[in-house]
Amino acid sequence: MIAHLISVASIRRRCLIILMVILVPCTILNLFSFPDMGEETALQNGIAELQAKLEHLQSKYINTQEEINLLSHQLLLMTENSHVLPNLQFMMLNGTSNMTAIKLPSIYNFLPHFLNDPNSLRPAFLQGKSRTGVSMVLGVPTVRREIQSYLLTTLKNLVDRMTPEEAMDTVIIVMVAETDLEYVSYVAKQIEVHFPIESESGLLEVISPSASYYPDLSKLRDTLGDDHQRVVWRSKQNLDFAFLMSYAQGKGTFYIQLEDDILAKKNFITTMKSYALQKISQKEKWFVLDFCQLGFIGKLFKCVELPWLIQFFLMFYNDKPVDWLLDHLVSTKVCSLDKDSKHCKMAKAELWLHYKPSLFQHIGTHSSLKGKVQKLKDKQFGKITFYYAHDNPDATVETRITSYKQYTLNKAYKGESFFWGLLPQPGDHLKFKFKHPIFVKKYLFRSGNPEHPLDKFYNTTVEVLPEASKFVNRNNNDVTEDGYIIIGKFDSLGLARGTVDRKYGRISVLRLTVHSESENWAILSEIHIVEDQPS
Repeated sequence: MIAHLISVASIRRRCLIILMVILVPCTILNLFSFPDMGEETALQNGIAELQAKLEHLQSKYINTQEEINLLSHQLLLMTENSHVLPNLQFMMLNGTSNMTAIKLPSIYNFLPHFLNDPNSLRPAFLQGKSRTGVSMVLGVPTVRREIQSYLLTTLKNLVDRMTPEEAMDTVIIVMVAETDLEYVSYVAKQIEVHFPIESESGLLEVISPSASYYPDLSKLRDTLGDDHQRVVWRSKQNLDFAFLMSYAQGKGTFYIQLEDDILAKKNFITTMKSYALQKISQKEKWFVLDFCQLGFIGKLFKCVELPWLIQFFLMFYNDKPVDWLLDHLVSTKVCSLDKDSKHCKMAKAELWLHYKPSLFQHIGTHSSLKGKVQKLKDKQFGKITFYYAHDNPDATVETRITSYKQYTLNKAYKGESFFWGLLPQPGDHLKFKFKHPIFVKKYLFRSGNPEHPLDKFYNTTVEVLPEASKFVNRNNNDVTEDGYIIIGKFDSLGLARGTVDRKYGRISVLRLTVHSESENWAILSEIHIVEDQPS
């Protein structure tokens, strides 16, 4: 067994060398794949990427060595004072073993409850392909929210803002920080249903921690003058971040901390990766790259340096919020007690680099902390699109759904704003009567918007009324009592899109029909009806 351990260590060293040899030509082949870059910049970024990947491999090698050493130590303890295998100690460490050697403190010294269950540091739930070897790892923690969840909207935005090439080099880890496995499975199923391609490809993973991962939160010390509920909320959040980072650290080169209620700009993956590689190629010793000015959103770290954060968060999880702990960690690295605050600020600025304009915006209004309303916005992000304007065919519109303030259906159809209606009821219609019957090629209706993702149309069908009654077969299940043909419906993401078969001839009216009572108001942020021109 010991010979096997020694051979494993030797093989790991050889694998590291082989991987270095493999990576060099692979990286060189990709040096010129960066868009809109000169050859020199591409070469520098290629070398920087190789350096980052080698650091990642070295980190994995160290982790393997640690596991081997721990196993060796356990075997040593098992055989101490034993006469079953008298030469084992000598064989194990080649005569260098010393049971009086110093043992460094571990996380068990700070969180001894981990010792109560061997599964406390393993995911209780795992869904996904477990993709590794990527450049970018996105961490998205989420919890049960009492008022509204932004998770699916956030994931849709992240996926839509990636190119296929970016998606191949990325993994998004959604951590459902709940111990109710029934709820975790429900969230995971939602993600799998709404993102089947991304789940199958390995872009999306879902994990959750074991209940034994958390200490008894009711016994936490109240700190900073906060009430106990807030102390529990921010302490658990620190533990959640540590768990997510621990799972993510071996999967890629860079880790980006996100939240479940954000929006991202287009091509944010390439922008972040290029910026990180640029700083590496320029020999800048950064610790944090900041792509959002709010809280803990959009913070990028090298995966090899995540252990600094994980250890720090687990040591001081009960003391301060996560963004404060990050600031303290960076301050501890570079600030001197015999220098003033100005010097400290300048020193921190060398480790904590800010990218402008921001790539992420916070959209959530209702915090996961009960009763907390937060309207935090990053002013550097720019304007968020709340509606999409299109040049629709001439039509008159009507609905009995009461509009909120100036957000009328007529303005939405003209592309001047979005429609915001109060509590749709069964039987409510939104009608678009064309001034002249037209052939409709395709349609798109998008409901909800970034700030109100739940204000969507639910259980709502899309229907057309042909100009000529001969196209209406009233015995067909897809035909309403008043002669409309049902051609589509809104999906669970609040989107309805499709085409209209030309066999129906010219269309006089297109309408939306609500079939069930809604607990929310409803927003139409996009109306796009495309006329099929005669050939």
